[in-house]
Amino acid sequence: MTEKKRALVTGGAGFLGSHLCGYLLERGFRVVCMDNLITGAVRNIEAFAGNDDFKFIKQDVTEYLFLPGPIDFIFHFASPASPIDYLELPIQTLKVGSLGTHKALGLAKAKEATFLLASTSEVYGDPLVHPQKEDYWGNVNPIGPRGVYDEAKRFAEALTMAYHRFHGVDTRIVRIFNTFGPRMRARDGRVVPAFIGQALAGRPLTVFGDGSQTRSFCYVADLIAGIYQLALSGENGPVNIGNPREMTVLQFAELIIRLTGSSSSIEHRALPVDDPKIRQPDISKAKAVLGWEPRVELETGLRETIEYFQGLELE
Repeated sequence: MTEKKRALVTGGAGFLGSHLCGYLLERGFRVVCMDNLITGAVRNIEAFAGNDDFKFIKQDVTEYLFLPGPIDFIFHFASPASPIDYLELPIQTLKVGSLGTHKALGLAKAKEATFLLASTSEVYGDPLVHPQKEDYWGNVNPIGPRGVYDEAKRFAEALTMAYHRFHGVDTRIVRIFNTFGPRMRARDGRVVPAFIGQALAGRPLTVFGDGSQTRSFCYVADLIAGIYQLALSGENGPVNIGNPREMTVLQFAELIIRLTGSSSSIEHRALPVDDPKIRQPDISKAKAVLGWEPRVELETGLRETIEYFQGLELE
């Protein structure tokens, strides 16, 4: 019998990390989940308790990493990822993108593991190119309030490629566009949980600016499938994973009101500093290299997510 592959998922108790842990377990991996629970939650991984192939380690990834035994894959997902989190935790966000990535890459080098960095569409900043392709260098304000997240991820990408070129580490970089689904935190500041929470409570939906800024929303199951395919591929450069279906924030607010059956109104507020005006992935590379594209319809995914948040309201 062949030995099971073993994967480390940093930030594994977070929204995306926990879904990835479950996906890997379903495919016969042994999974080590590492999280300091600053923004992650034990409830996200409690379904894996008692599974002999799952191990949880409470640790900050910026500290010394030691794991006995072989590791085949390292998925580096640790980082505050919502505006509320990285504006409240600016230093920790920069440290996990720099020191944390350095520690995780060092472990990948020592274990001869494939290393996959969870990067972000935020590396493109407020883009001057539309839609955004992987060869676009971005338009980022390094000293603005959002710079702590944008630049942490840009540095993490640079460090990942340095380890690939200089040390020969087998690396992957996924640039994740807006993703939603169950296990998002109700008050994490992102538009999907914010709108759903407001709609379910009958409060006005807060739209910043006139709502003409665009976003593209990918359901979490699609994203995780794409990340897994990327991990198994031979592609070392960045790959966009997201849903190219673009809509305005105002259209999205109206859709949430319709799907929840809410009587909520829409309330406009001032636009935050450096808020991107457009966001849409060009996924032609993911299609060509991975044979991947999103399959879950936006409305289908939103109904699943609304149901999850309704469950939270009942607790």
